[in-house]
Amino acid sequence: MRWRDAFVFAARSVRRRIGRAALTVLAVALAAALLSSLLIAAGVARERVLNDVARGGPLTGIRVDAAAPTVGALDSDTPPVGAPKTIDSRALRQITALAGVRSVTPVLVMPVLVLPAPTAATSATTTTTTTATGLVPIPPAPGTAATSFQDSIVGADLHHSGDLPVSLLSGRLPSPDARDEVAVTVGYLRRLGLNDKQAARVIGTEVEYGSARLFPQLGRPAPQRGLWMRGLVVGVVAQEAGSGDLLVPLPQAQAARSWSLAGLTATGFGTQVGEYSALFVVADSLDHVATVRQLINRVGFSTSAPETLIAQVQRYVHVVEIVLGGIGFIALLIAALGITNALLAAVRERRREIGVLKAIGGRDRDVRRMFLLEAGMLGLLGGVLGAFGGFLIARSLAAVVNRYLREQNLAGVHIGLPTMIVFGTIGGAAVLALIAGTIPAQRAARLPARRAMGDQ
Repeated sequence: MRWRDAFVFAARSVRRRIGRAALTVLAVALAAALLSSLLIAAGVARERVLNDVARGGPLTGIRVDAAAPTVGALDSDTPPVGAPKTIDSRALRQITALAGVRSVTPVLVMPVLVLPAPTAATSATTTTTTTATGLVPIPPAPGTAATSFQDSIVGADLHHSGDLPVSLLSGRLPSPDARDEVAVTVGYLRRLGLNDKQAARVIGTEVEYGSARLFPQLGRPAPQRGLWMRGLVVGVVAQEAGSGDLLVPLPQAQAARSWSLAGLTATGFGTQVGEYSALFVVADSLDHVATVRQLINRVGFSTSAPETLIAQVQRYVHVVEIVLGGIGFIALLIAALGITNALLAAVRERRREIGVLKAIGGRDRDVRRMFLLEAGMLGLLGGVLGAFGGFLIARSLAAVVNRYLREQNLAGVHIGLPTMIVFGTIGGAAVLALIAGTIPAQRAARLPARRAMGDQ
């Protein structure tokens, strides 16, 4: 029997039992779809976390502080210990010019006195009011238990918010150049007696914060006056850019700094204020994080980076890939057992056909070939449907994930057609089907012609 004849016999057998064949193909397709979608998801996770982010993003971020590092902090090329260097525009330009640096985002932390307000802003004019008054504790507003408290505003260049360790929990981030918008942290919610699930309640409320200025008077403590600014709370964030419960655009923090510097000393609530409090440096690749840290340390600044976290993430992503692939493979193996069961039933039903084929000169290998081709056809068709079905499932899930990422002001994920996964899934389904069809094919091939003809 030629291969062409065996293929015709196998195709005819599939058509005669179309219902059983359809269910078998569907089982293989579902298993292949699960396998391919899980592999695509794992591949996208690795690409997004370890490649896209590693080419310049939060995982390659390095925090640069003003204090000089101590000997042995990173390597043998540590700078000499001395007075802490302040972070200014010159340092910003110097670090930006270093090899391996993709971006540098300045951060300015300013101590302020904060007065939360429970009511939503009623007009744009009320949110832009700026006054200079005595910087003294203010009593709580009617109907609320919130009181004024000392805290800090964290000013950052929000044009590059994607490069900062900031995650949006509710609402949105302030506009980069806004003078009347602010995002608050979970710590701010705690001060108001709210929990994380109640974050949306502070969206649309106002908060006032004042920066101190000291004035000298002989023989008396220096009195304070404050620059009061009012901001509309537009979002709730989790951030590690600086120590403070209010995240504001950098111009707001710079205005508070200018006000404080115009007083007796460059202090506010006793804290020294430099041009910038810190810089958040993003390396151009994951491999360059350690090198960039060494270069910054040689300039004379201390650094910190989540390098240990990166290594852990790499290991966990690899474990997730193994687990997801294993789950998909088990599903495909179950579908292969379904093929075995279907073909064993076909052998029992086609005993007379097998006997006739052997009586007219068919050999054992011809019968075996016919059943293996039938199994391969079922596996191949199921693999094709499942591979592309899994791709469509992955695209649908990516749309949901991208909607969430956009709400968090993060870059979305893109899923192209992963040819290796598609063809690997199709080939794997076909091979497993052939393996699953081996036992039924062998049983059919060994069936004696006389016994097969005698069965009713």
